[in-house]
Amino acid sequence: MTLWTMTDSPLGALLLVGEESATARGGTALASLSVPGQKGGATVQDGWTRDDEAFATIAAELRAYFAGSRAGFGIEYAAGRGTDFQRRVWQALEAIPYGATLSYGEIAARIGASRMAVRSVGTAIGANPLLVVRPCHRVIGASGALTGYAGGLERKRLLLDLENGHRAA
Repeated sequence: MTLWTMTDSPLGALLLVGEESATARGGTALASLSVPGQKGGATVQDGWTRDDEAFATIAAELRAYFAGSRAGFGIEYAAGRGTDFQRRVWQALEAIPYGATLSYGEIAARIGASRMAVRSVGTAIGANPLLVVRPCHRVIGASGALTGYAGGLERKRLLLDLENGHRAA
């Protein structure tokens, strides 16, 4: 069964979508986290069930992250999402330390792809359904410029500033 809820954040109201899971803390595996106006973001579908309580543990982790008291997440993700290449890229995203950044080329190198695969890496990052918790905001252009964030560059800057501010504190 697909479950959903909304939770407030400094990025705006977040849409959380998940699936019941016997192994996830709180009983829900996260399938999607979207921000308002996100390119390719999820929208509530007919047949989905709103269940705010099912996301209580996930929402608490997000609040702690935004408050600066949590640098990572213990959230179980819904299985079976993405291609093999996307999953390799997403695993590389999850390995980027809190407050750090890597370039698209560095991600390509980490997954064993050629420098020619930078566009494919960017496409895989753009397909990440789990903004914030799978930190695609930590990927920047080779020049250090902020580029390509499905939630918008202002939100990317906010997340990087939040992490760097809390890391320095």
